[in-house]
Formats: sequence, C-alpha cells, structure tokens
Amino acid sequence: MSKNTLKDKVIFITGASRGIGREIALRFAKEGATIVIGAKTIEPHPTLEGTIYSVAKEVMAAGGRAIPLVLDVRDEAMVHQAVEETIKQVGKIDILVNNASALFLAPTLETPMKRFDLIFSVNVRATFLCSQACIPHLKKSANPHILTLSPPLSMEAKWFKNHLAYTMSKYGMSMCTLGMAEEFKPFGIAVNSLWPKTTIATAAVAVNFPKEVLLASRKPSIMADAAYEITTSDSKSVTGQFFIDEELLRSRGVTDFSQYANDPKQTLFTDLFVN
Repeated sequence: MSKNTLKDKVIFITGASRGIGREIALRFAKEGATIVIGAKTIEPHPTLEGTIYSVAKEVMAAGGRAIPLVLDVRDEAMVHQAVEETIKQVGKIDILVNNASALFLAPTLETPMKRFDLIFSVNVRATFLCSQACIPHLKKSANPHILTLSPPLSMEAKWFKNHLAYTMSKYGMSMCTLGMAEEFKPFGIAVNSLWPKTTIATAAVAVNFPKEVLLASRKPSIMADAAYEITTSDSKSVTGQFFIDEELLRSRGVTDFSQYANDPKQTLFTDLFVN
C-alpha cells in the first residue's frame, strides 16, 4: 500500500486545465500538495470547460496550493520558463505528470503532415522535453516520480493499422518511460506509465467518439486514484512499469468500481491499446 504522503509535495501537471489532468490535480490537492497547473487555456473555451485559473480555484478549495502557469508544451522556452518559475516560487519539484496529449485517429492517407507534427510535438516530444527539464530538480526530491499517461508497449500490428501516426506518438511516450526508468534508476527517480482499461469520459472522447462510447466510459476519477497510488509508492522500487488503472487499483484493495462508471447501466467500452 501507499507509503508516502503528498502533503507539501510539488506536483507539475501538464494539460491540467480539464479532463484527467484536472482530476489528478484535484485528487492530489486533497492531500495538501502544491499543484503546478500547466496548460494553454487561459480564456474560457466556447464548448470546453476549464482554464488554468478555474482549476487553480478548485485546487485551493480542495485544500492544495495552486500555481497556474500558461504553458504550451510544444514550446521549449515556455517549458523551461514554467519549471524555473516553479522553482522560484516553491523551490522544488517532486512529481511530474505528463498528461498533455493530442488525439488524432486517422489512417495513413488521411493524416496531414500538419496533424502528424502536432501529435508528435504534443505527445512524444513534450513528454521528453518536460521530463528533461524537471529531472535535475527531481534528483533532489525524497520520493521523485515521473508519471506519463501512455499505453503499454505492444508491437501488435492491430494497434498500428488504423491510426499509425497516433499509435507511434503514444508509444513514443511509453518508450520515454522504458528508457528513462532505467537511465535514472541510480538517482531513485521512478518513471512509470498509466493507461485506462476503459475509455474515460473526457472532452476528447466526447468529440472523437459516438455518444454511446461516452456513456460506456468511466469518470476521470479512476485515473486520478490510480495516479495517487503510483506517486505515493516508493520511487526506488516502483519504476519502469506500465500500469492499467483498474488492475492497479484492484492490487491495492479496491473492489467496487461502480463508483467510477459514467452510466452504471452501460457495458464498459475498452480503451485503445488494451486487449
């Protein structure tokens, strides 16, 4: 079970203005953590809820400290500025959550290179960049973690054939986990990935999938609870793993998963990259 507290930990979360990133921010805030809310959204979107400032208010209401920072993870200078601002304000970073991600599900001939570049820059490049920027500070933490929201690596052709570019970009994130876990093991930095067993009811699913899939999804809170379990584990012993939310929570004693259902009457829809 969990051995470490998140109280007074500084947690840098990318893409934290909505969806799973916001849910993780609020879950960690309940533990008394300082949450760096890194995202692009500073003005309310016409159809999507959440800005870095609205989430900052929610974080404080939940019992945490909030540092809302405007961050485009594609911009190297902005990433380094955000990390420097965090150090300037609170002096440390204990946990990095690479949550920011771009979704584009299309076959090869229907993938414009502009879109290819977007998903690669937001997914794999930003995961590498944000990790690179935070690692010098994570080395100084007592229980440092990098948690990346990416799938287990599997070289089965079925995961590539329908959306090759997207799969490569998400597996690129997972390859960062695989390599960095081993590379930074001597420094006690845990590097793990987390992926949902089912689709999660986020704006991305609402926009990219039929309504039936949204109803058959789980709430983002299951990912937040799983992220909590990982990041409170001992960083020296829990690293280089590809966790599935339900499997992890079952191993930590959770038996009732109905609390996470978006609509308990629906049969759950299995997510991509999960057999």
